Amino acid sequence: MKIPQSFRMDSPNDCGNAPRKVLLKELTVALATKDFSGMIESIADDLRWQIAGHKTFFGKESLKDALNENISKAVVQLKIQNIITHGSTGSVNGFFVFGDHSTLSFCDVYTFSSAGKSAKIKEIVSFRVEES
Repeated sequence: MKIPQSFRMDSPNDCGNAPRKVLLKELTVALATKDFSGMIESIADDLRWQIAGHKTFFGKESLKDALNENISKAVVQLKIQNIITHGSTGSVNGFFVFGDHSTLSFCDVYTFSSAGKSAKIKEIVSFRVEES
């Protein structure tokens, strides 16, 4: 994953024994940096990504469009407040800070195809609140 030099990230420390938490953290960084390649391996071909109150994207191929529509400005800082996983679900919340100092608070809820270690993400529901 290629992370811009000016990008800063803060996240909670983890015990290192939660691979799904690591995956969701990496996906959140990929989202913030619009790194499609950083997400593609973990996403099911028939992904459904709903951005609450906005739009729903279907399929892995629509992911690039979703990334460009979901975050329109360059993120300079990512603050992850919580990463929670259990069984076939997970959630990440925090906020993005942009170059103009505005913020976008987020909560992304993930559903995996199963509780297995190699399960891919089949659904994301994202909640966003912009603050200037």
